[in-house]
Amino acid sequence: MQQTTLRIIGQTTRQQLCRSFSTTRVSAMSHIGGLPIKYSSEVKIEHLPTAFSASDSRFFDKTTLKVTGPLGERTMPIEPFVSLEFVQPNEQQSGSAETQLLVSVGNSAERKQRQMWGTTRACINNCVIGVTEGFSATLRFVGVGYRAAIENGQLALRLGYSHPINLEIPEGLKVSVPTPTRVLINGIDLQQVKLFAAKVRKWKKPEPYNQKGIFVDDETIRKKDGKKK
Repeated sequence: MQQTTLRIIGQTTRQQLCRSFSTTRVSAMSHIGGLPIKYSSEVKIEHLPTAFSASDSRFFDKTTLKVTGPLGERTMPIEPFVSLEFVQPNEQQSGSAETQLLVSVGNSAERKQRQMWGTTRACINNCVIGVTEGFSATLRFVGVGYRAAIENGQLALRLGYSHPINLEIPEGLKVSVPTPTRVLINGIDLQQVKLFAAKVRKWKKPEPYNQKGIFVDDETIRKKDGKKK
């Protein structure tokens, strides 16, 4: 009798759990895309109706967003289904002089629009940070004889090869070598900064046995033991 009662209770609990889940599709909201972008009066954001590129067919239907700040100017393409709303500050209520930019899409149920919602918001926020604070990456050279220097406007690397490796510094980036084993990369474009750091790192990727190579920022790798006899 007790086993039968427990079996009935178990079936009832399973039915209640099954009813708690809905099979209907609900439009998902973007956790990142719904966040407002706040910026001060020293930053100017313009949404221009002109195409982002007049030569590349991929950008013919995309408008242009221009972000200007103390450190420079950034531009990025905006998808046709993305809407931007500028909310001017109300100093009487909030006491803040920050303007807010709200990003939204036409149909959040569509997968591509939902994906680009958060991506667009993150890229715009990176543009604002880039023209106000900038981005940086630090490269650490670990290894005997590994060092770097600026020679003839290029980044010269000596990494144990028979010849030095000379890398052109991309336009818009500032590269300095405070010590022979440390390289600082600064710029307003996060993608450019990290891309050039990865380009330098690939010449001597960190290896796990002797912990040597080029490390980016706080990068660490787990040390492995060699083969034991």
